[in-house]
Amino acid sequence: MANFKAPWKMRLFFLQRLPSCLFWGVRIESCTASACAVSLPYRWATQNPFRSIYFAALAGAAELSTGALAMLALSGQPPASMLITKVEAHFIKKADTRTTFTCEDGAALRTAVQQALQNEEGQEFTAISTGRNIHGEAVCTVRLTWSFRKRRKKR
Repeated sequence: MANFKAPWKMRLFFLQRLPSCLFWGVRIESCTASACAVSLPYRWATQNPFRSIYFAALAGAAELSTGALAMLALSGQPPASMLITKVEAHFIKKADTRTTFTCEDGAALRTAVQQALQNEEGQEFTAISTGRNIHGEAVCTVRLTWSFRKRRKKR
């Protein structure tokens, strides 16, 4: 996974792989092997007609907080595919300030990736990302089920 300590590297990664995150102004605040925090601003690009953050932008930031952990777990490993198979979102409060999504499932996700790489079977893992506003109040909780599978060699 790319090193995002320099903002220009993060923007270049988003431009190449996740252009919607660049448009929305998403930032990876921190990402370690155990947890990842991603922030999403409240601005015109993320706003819906009801003066809150559009649900797709919230889901995209939540996905990135779990996906960055998955990419980190897969770095330096044999080739593997990763795919979201299920998304569940629970919207608790109106998102009308910067929202920070945090996923702290890094250790369990890493275990699931290792199992997928050791077996020929796919491995599913459900990661939970919680979005909090600037006051620390939970805005939404998103459960994303990832499927990991070791890539087979082409014949």
